[in-house]
Amino acid sequence: MQHTVLASWARVIRRTLDASGCDSARLLHESGLSTAMLDDPNGRCPAQAMAKLWRLSAQATGDDAFGLKAARHVMPTSFHALWQAQSASPTLKDAFERVARHFHVVTDAWSLTFTQHGDEHVVRLLAPASGIAPEPEAIDAAAALVVYTARSLLGNRAITPTRVELQRATPTNAEAFERTFRCPVSFEADGNRIVWPHALIETRLEGANPELARHSEALLTTYLAGIHKDNTVAQVRACLADLLPRGEPSQAQVAQQLNCSVRTLQRRLSDQQASFTDLLDRTRHELALSHLADPACSISEVAYLLGFADTSNFTRAFRRWTGQSPTEHRRASGSPG
Repeated sequence: MQHTVLASWARVIRRTLDASGCDSARLLHESGLSTAMLDDPNGRCPAQAMAKLWRLSAQATGDDAFGLKAARHVMPTSFHALWQAQSASPTLKDAFERVARHFHVVTDAWSLTFTQHGDEHVVRLLAPASGIAPEPEAIDAAAALVVYTARSLLGNRAITPTRVELQRATPTNAEAFERTFRCPVSFEADGNRIVWPHALIETRLEGANPELARHSEALLTTYLAGIHKDNTVAQVRACLADLLPRGEPSQAQVAQQLNCSVRTLQRRLSDQQASFTDLLDRTRHELALSHLADPACSISEVAYLLGFADTSNFTRAFRRWTGQSPTEHRRASGSPG
């Protein structure tokens, strides 16, 4: 499978090049990218071409902090419905979890994860085990964008992570990284991480709108299923999200939706090291967290939307996922029970 990147990233780079006085049209052409690709709001570019564009841009500007500048040219509509989904989240934690779930909208060439380690929460940018590793400038831009997003959502430009760790070589313009992140930044690390304190991650966001968040996530899921026509996992997850309000979906129902036999569905999932049972469980877990963030949605209604026969079955499942009951989760997150 050829990895791709949302074409809007190329538009961001073009704007940054133009602002730097560089010939963006020439660099796009040298990278193998056409204007038509960039004009399509849902278009995607080959990851290999995008990697070349990042590389040529850094060379043309002579700025090894080019990625940080590019992050400043991102617009709210640059990444499909991702900005709306995270902006409508109840907390920064929920926002980062949504970005992690739908990061492949931006690129399926690498991944973003969000995990907790003690009192710290870590956003990680992961290069693939095989294939084309992202250029340092792409990682720099993504890391800066994570920090800019946190500041924007919290309405406080003084917000800073605990620390930032980057795998890239130490840049000549290290001061630009310190100005951007305003926290300790280490280079030549064993991974790409933005580390946040627990208290900041749990801060309530003024723009929380659970209904808008759910609608935005639905758009993202549909988009991912469309670009991953050969990705059975993405297709199954989209089907499950659609079928769950009608009761627990069977493999036969999902296979029918995908116009294949149950045996074919099982084989395709196996080829992608996945199982129907695990996907059902993971999809329910993620949707549960989204629904519970809406105070207007009762726990019994959440159970219904997730296809559980009754509330007690949902409560047992939720406790297995999180170690808490749905009511305890809402209380801990500050939502009305």
